Amino acid sequence: MPARTSSLPAIIGLLVAMLLWGSSFIALKVAFSAYTPMSAIFARLFVGSLFFLSLLPKWKDVSYQKGDWKLLLLMALFEPCFYFIFEAHALKCTTASQAGMVTAILPLLVAIIARIVLKEKVRKKTIVGFSLAIAGVCWLSLTSEISAWAPCPMRGNFLEFLAMVCAAGYTICVKYLSRRYNAMFLGAIQSFLGTIFFAPFLLFSAQGIPDHFPLWPTVSIIYLGCMVTFVAYTLYNYGVSKIPASQASAFVYLIPVFAIMFGWLILDEKFTWLQSLGVGFIFLGVFLSQDRRKNDVIVS
Repeated sequence: MPARTSSLPAIIGLLVAMLLWGSSFIALKVAFSAYTPMSAIFARLFVGSLFFLSLLPKWKDVSYQKGDWKLLLLMALFEPCFYFIFEAHALKCTTASQAGMVTAILPLLVAIIARIVLKEKVRKKTIVGFSLAIAGVCWLSLTSEISAWAPCPMRGNFLEFLAMVCAAGYTICVKYLSRRYNAMFLGAIQSFLGTIFFAPFLLFSAQGIPDHFPLWPTVSIIYLGCMVTFVAYTLYNYGVSKIPASQASAFVYLIPVFAIMFGWLILDEKFTWLQSLGVGFIFLGVFLSQDRRKNDVIVS
């Protein structure tokens, strides 16, 4: 009973993180209506960095270990750097709901990468589930209709898949680094390095620095920087460090549910019955991939 009680804050933190991440797809779509993807991403990370800097005195107990800069840098390159490049362009091409559905394959990717990198066990059932989920993403893309919100859904969903590959690499790095560093420190490092990484994209882009700031797109960026970059990543890193990996990875399946809900409520996005079939394949693949045996734990 004490173990369950101690894990409650981590579970609540992961639930809140998934809710915020599900809403981030809609916030990005709104931000991109007025700002270029790179300027919006830079501004989001800059706002997040300001929040992390405000808590700088609390990092006095962080003890850096020699050589960890390589893994910290790799973590930040995976996410936010390359992850946001893929996701930003994905959301210019597909709907927030479809992009959110693609995130359902993240734990499966983590399992595959963990098998290759960390030599973790992966059951045949997981491989079958992964294949079905990928088939569902392909079907979802092929049956998507071109619209103002999704001018090129097939390309957008593929880019979101590449973003998930980066997210899987990030998760592996966080799982390893969380043994030595707290969740807020890891979130701050990725936010700072991400801000530096995206600054040249803003400064040397053809559009340059924005000279006007529409209300709702600007509010969306502030929301992304504060609630998603700062709060959600901190809560996710904390959750991954406190509960078993197989449990933490399961929470990712809530992201598409929240993304669809917010897309329907805010952007009036809908699925056709053919697209719903693709969604069904994704969830079926996810369900089949779940390994409930105690001996085969998936690192997340």
